[in-house]
Order: sequence, then structure tokens, then C-alpha cells
Amino acid sequence: MNYFKTYAGLSLALVAAGLSGCTDLDETLYDRITPANFLQTKNDVYRDFLRTFEHGYNTIQGSPFQLQELSADQLMTPNREGDWFDGGQYARAHYHTWTIQEGYINDTWNLLNQGVVLGTNSLEDIQALDPSRFNMTEAEQKQLIAELRVMRAWYNIRLLDLFRNVQITKKVQGELASPPQSTPQETFTFIETELKEAMPALLAKGDPGTAQFQGRWTKAAAAALLGRLYLNANVYIGQDRYADCATVCQDIISGKYGPYAIESRWDAPFDWNNDQSSGTIFAFPGSFGRSHWQYEGGMYFWGLPYNVPINYFKFTDFGGGNPRYALQPGHDVENKEYPFVQGKPFVKFQKYADDVRLKNYMNLGNSTREGMFLKGYLLYNDGKDTIKSTRGYTLYLRDQVGLFKYTKPGQVPADKTSNMNNADQNSGIFMVKYPFYPSTDPNKIEADYAEIRLAEIYYMLAECKFRAGRPNGGG
Repeated sequence: MNYFKTYAGLSLALVAAGLSGCTDLDETLYDRITPANFLQTKNDVYRDFLRTFEHGYNTIQGSPFQLQELSADQLMTPNREGDWFDGGQYARAHYHTWTIQEGYINDTWNLLNQGVVLGTNSLEDIQALDPSRFNMTEAEQKQLIAELRVMRAWYNIRLLDLFRNVQITKKVQGELASPPQSTPQETFTFIETELKEAMPALLAKGDPGTAQFQGRWTKAAAAALLGRLYLNANVYIGQDRYADCATVCQDIISGKYGPYAIESRWDAPFDWNNDQSSGTIFAFPGSFGRSHWQYEGGMYFWGLPYNVPINYFKFTDFGGGNPRYALQPGHDVENKEYPFVQGKPFVKFQKYADDVRLKNYMNLGNSTREGMFLKGYLLYNDGKDTIKSTRGYTLYLRDQVGLFKYTKPGQVPADKTSNMNNADQNSGIFMVKYPFYPSTDPNKIEADYAEIRLAEIYYMLAECKFRAGRPNGGG
């Protein structure tokens, strides 16, 4: 109201002074950024280019993570004695009984489409530029255009995977309405064309200028997206494209798009210096003072029991953790393995007794760690103390779901109900994929988010060979 009164009073004063007859209404706007006044320097061009990349990280955590992980076979968010019930939305994701009112589904659709729109807007800006005006070569301009097309394809693959009927957005500037939904075949063809046409203008790993190229699309990264598209073509459009997928994967593995290699350490592609990992193909840069969303509540920070970050990790910057996400169980409350094949992630890890990841996660000092899981009793202060739940009982993390509370290991609880609505803080094994080094460690929260790794390419190639009747990889 003060704002309104001030300007209303000013208008009356001008009229009283005889200035109301002025007819020159042109004005210079200083509070708006438009293509005409924003793109003045080469740095401005790159700021425009990178806008959708920043948003891209936001489409990994939060609602998209919940939709993709809880509806699959690996993670769960059970009702822990009243915590994380939230109207039953997590149980509905688990049981595939979601409704059209689910906020996380609508949010995922909006986030991914917003990424497409942002990428398309930047694409139109940069396509319209005269590169010489910004001290850019035509090759550099084409590279930026190609990367934006790949970024848009990355969003569209995920939209196709989750929703099938996708709006193909090719233009946004001057448009007054959203495009209609396209068929899966039309979307598939559009994505395939975008990737194949973009690849010639992209850089390969090892090309000049790629030494510090984390978070940028390369030939191998674009080829990996093409592999993902072909691998799932039978589901998306009813066509067998496994041979095409195998060809793309073999090209990446053979070094056609630069030198990549599987690391000798399992955690190298996820550690604080994973930007230097030979197994990293595409990753979003992360650091403590900037973007690091895989470390926040939308993903892995809420995949930890209460009190673990502060007491067990000695990481005090983000609070005490929250057990929102844990591994789905492999055993019932009587510790009998479930008979079904799918899921049971920790059971499958245990089939290989010498797997070093089976150790409990522990920070070893000097930006190093061991183990990938949180299970059993969690001891800290040189084994003098044990992590407790917020309800007072000592945690003993099990590959089971139920109301165990004070029940000792190996004992069966009186209440044998085991479902998404009957769990406590002992229920489920927790996974620590990216390291949480102590707050005193100079490389805390430094790992980049690895979106595409060479290991995925090997797994895709293996599946293609298996489906071609060569389960041992021959031929």
C-alpha cells in the first residue's frame, strides 16, 4: 500500500505542476533482461547456454528421484511409526496404485518439460547469433547448439520413458500455446535424429579444450543416450534395436569417442575427485559451496538414519539426516528370504562374499572411505557408542521391514506384520554411494553427480548380447 500511495501522490504532483501534457511515453527499461540487452558478451552467451544445465541437475533429485526409485525394485519409503507416511503417497508408488493427483508425478512432468523449454529457448538465442560479434568461431557456435540439442534429448528420453506421450517442443519464442502430444514413435524418431545430427559437432574426450569439460556433452555422452534409446526401443515403440545399441556401446568401449576405462576401485566414479575418473562419461559438477543436490534431502541425505551424519560421519553442516530412502527388503520378519526374483538388492550383493562394498561405510581420513552400506549396529567414538533411533532404541539395521524396536538380532518380533505401513527405524539397509566426509575434510561434498558411466555401457552391451543368444558374450 505504501508503494501505491507514493506513486499516486507523485502523479498528482506532476499534474499540478502542469506536466501532464507530456506525450513522449518512450522509456528505457533497466529492470528487464531481454535477448536484445542481455547477449552483449561471449560470457553472456555461455550464461544463456548453461541455464538449462543448471536446471537439469534439479530434474534428478526430488520428485523425479521419488518417482523413478520408489516405483522400481530397489528403494522404499515405509511408514516408520508415523514418520514418512505423507498421505500414503510412498506406499502407492511402491504398490503401483498411484493416482492422477500425485504431486510428485505432476512435478516430474513439469520439471522435465521446463528443461526442454529452457534448452530450446537458449538454442534459439544461440542459433540467431552472429558468432563473430562475440569473438566466437562458427565451430564453437555449432558445438553449443549441438550440446543444447543433446541436453533436450536427455530430457525427452526421460519423458518418453516415464510418460510415453510427449510434447515435442522445437520452438518457444513467440509461441502462444504448447505443442500437442506426439506418439511414442514420433518422439523416438525426434530424439534419435537430434542425437545423430548433433554428434558431429561435439567434442570427443581428449580433444583440445576438454581437459576441464565436466558437465558438458561429448560424443561419447551423446552416443550413450542413443544406446539408452535403442536398448529400450522394444518397450517404447515395439521395435528390436538391440543390434544398434550393441554397435553404439562397442564404439564407446573401443575408444571411438575418446579413452574411457573401468576403474580398479568401485568408488572412483563417485568419489570427491570423480571428475578425473576414466569411467565418468557425463556428470554434473558438484562442490560444497555450489550445486550438490545428490547430497541433499531430495536424494541421498535423506537416505541415512537419524543422527548418522553428525555422530557416525562427523559431518555437521547439514543436520542429522532422515531415513526417507532405504533398500527394499530381501527377507520377511522371520528372516526368511522372499521367494520372488525381482528386487532384494542387498541379497544380491551378498551372493559375492568378497565384494568390498559389503563392509559398513566408514570414513578412513584424508578423503578416503571403505564400504557402501549401513547395516547392523553403527558404532562410533572408537566403538564406545552406538547410534540410537529418535525413539530411544538402539539401531540394528536389518534387511527386513517390521516393528522390531528393541528386538535383539535374530529374534522375531511379536508383531509379524511386514508392509509399507508397518516399519520402524531399524527397517532396511541404507546405502552410501557418494561419500560424506567429515566437516573438517577439505573435500567434503565434492563429488560430481555421475549421470553416465562406462560401467553402464558394458551392462547395456551385455544385455544386447544376451538377447542375441550369446549370454557368454561371444561373437
